[in-house]
Amino acid sequence: MTAVAEIESRPPWWQDAALLPSAASGAFLAAGYVFEWSGMEIPALVLQWVALAAGAYTFVPGALRRLRQRRLGVGLLMTIAAIGAVLLGHVGEAATLAFLFSLAEALEDRAMDRAKEGLRALLSLIPDTVRVSRLAGDVEIPAAQVRELDILVVGAGERIATDGVIVEGRSSLDASAITGESIPVEVGPGHAVAAGSINGSATLRVEATADGLDNSLTQIVALVEQAHARKGERARLADRIARPLVPTVLIVAALVALFGVVIGDPWTWLERALVVLVAASPCALAIAVPVTVISAIGSASKFGVIIKSGEAFEQLGTVRTLALDKTGTLTRNEPSVVEVRTISGVSGGDVLAWAAAVEANSTHPLAAAIIDSSTPIVVPATGVVEEAGRGVTGLVSGRAVRIGNTRWLHPGDLLADADAFAAEGMTVVVVEVDGVTTGLIGIRDELRPESAETIQLLNAQGIDTVMLTGDNARTAGAIALEAGIADVRAEQLPADKAAVISQLAKTRPVAMVGDGINDAPALATATVGIAMGVKGSAAAIESADIAFTGNDLRLLPAALAHARRGRRIMTMNIGLALAIIIVLFPLALFGVLGLAGVVLVHEVAEVIVILNGVRAARRPAALRGLTAIPAARRDLASL
Repeated sequence: MTAVAEIESRPPWWQDAALLPSAASGAFLAAGYVFEWSGMEIPALVLQWVALAAGAYTFVPGALRRLRQRRLGVGLLMTIAAIGAVLLGHVGEAATLAFLFSLAEALEDRAMDRAKEGLRALLSLIPDTVRVSRLAGDVEIPAAQVRELDILVVGAGERIATDGVIVEGRSSLDASAITGESIPVEVGPGHAVAAGSINGSATLRVEATADGLDNSLTQIVALVEQAHARKGERARLADRIARPLVPTVLIVAALVALFGVVIGDPWTWLERALVVLVAASPCALAIAVPVTVISAIGSASKFGVIIKSGEAFEQLGTVRTLALDKTGTLTRNEPSVVEVRTISGVSGGDVLAWAAAVEANSTHPLAAAIIDSSTPIVVPATGVVEEAGRGVTGLVSGRAVRIGNTRWLHPGDLLADADAFAAEGMTVVVVEVDGVTTGLIGIRDELRPESAETIQLLNAQGIDTVMLTGDNARTAGAIALEAGIADVRAEQLPADKAAVISQLAKTRPVAMVGDGINDAPALATATVGIAMGVKGSAAAIESADIAFTGNDLRLLPAALAHARRGRRIMTMNIGLALAIIIVLFPLALFGVLGLAGVVLVHEVAEVIVILNGVRAARRPAALRGLTAIPAARRDLASL
């Protein structure tokens, strides 16, 4: 993992040593041409040789090293062209080629580094030092030395050095730089906190759950820096074209030179072969996609969208159908008991107590709502057996208690109440004691406030939305109606969700959005799997191609628009790079353009491709109108 101390920002371009050889080459070349136009040929020739040496220094050694490793590249084509031009007596043209190619390479490196540095600068959110509680008192240590289970002392206004759980103190926490959500969250003992968050007005004691150099923030950076290793369709297309093009260009140039020997005019056709060599070189094509992907992925990480690969980024731009889990994705994932109905002779308190007894050790979110609404459990359940996707069975004071959904347990005499609960958007839990339905518990997880707006934004982009949920059809329909989703697939087990995604993906690219372990199969099946929110399960995040560090659903249309724009830029770059080769090749072959003209057009095109690719780092327009997602934290304003 990259250490915080190792991260350095690239200096301004006028102070960048990497640009110095290109700048020197350009200066000597300009001076050489001035002397040449003044009739001073010897000083002009000397200056052109110096310009050639300065420019060639940036790419010739690397090209020769790759050649020794039996690897051909664009640098080799430029090296051969420069040597050929010198042998033909065109030192000025060779120096011009070396200057322009070295400048384009330097600009490409700077563009790539800038995109990566913007991402790595996220690590500056981790403080250099942190106070740690020891038996002898608080001590200050480097953040890199923090270990799991250390107790961090975080003062007002200080940043949290690593992920942890609050063990003492109450405060507000600003996590906007990590999650993209601008509203501070009230936290207290038991709350999980993320590295890089800013503490509010009170001191907190936080037990570290991750080492200082292996927390959620450093993992985000590592994921995105490795993203370009898995290339997308357009990157592979550019590679497939560029890889065989280099040896093909060498063969064509050799044939052109051989033709000159055959017809008895070797020097004219040797020069033309060199021009063809430059005209057909895939300089721009080789960088058409990488600079775009790195810029776009690095930019996305700043507003809370972590894209694990270039392939996932490209596929995200193709999505036309978005399937969303209900609980925890469209809803707040904070269910609460709102209604209880019982049969005659049974109290609501008894029903809640029985249900809480068998749910005591369950991790299901509905279990937490039932436990929170019941009186303290006096007699815990024994022999508890959980039926995945159905409910739980256990013994409470010798009574066989089953609680579960209406697909598993029939509501009996309370059927009308169950229908009424479902119609109001509640999840219905049936409580059965000794084989008799004794009560119903109505639990509602309120829709997120931005859910309906998000669906509208997606529809405006021409993206169809589908709700997938394990809830019954009535409850799911009520929530979907409120959110504005017409296509609802209810009563879905995890395998059913995966089957639906597989079916949808046969007709058009589909993304699945979820946050629970039961969403993992569907996330893995989808064209693109999106794990929503920092509260998502480890299984969901592992199965997904993209993870959101924030919980605002409006990140979805923003991320989709960002990916579509990135794909358009990639397509433009590939098209421009191919067009340059297609146009220049015949002009070079038939002698319409000389070496200097071809070099100039080629390298200008390469600079245009680089600048166009860097545009992919611009902030998505879909985010600019959101009040809950700030334009940028002050800490990241310079990225």
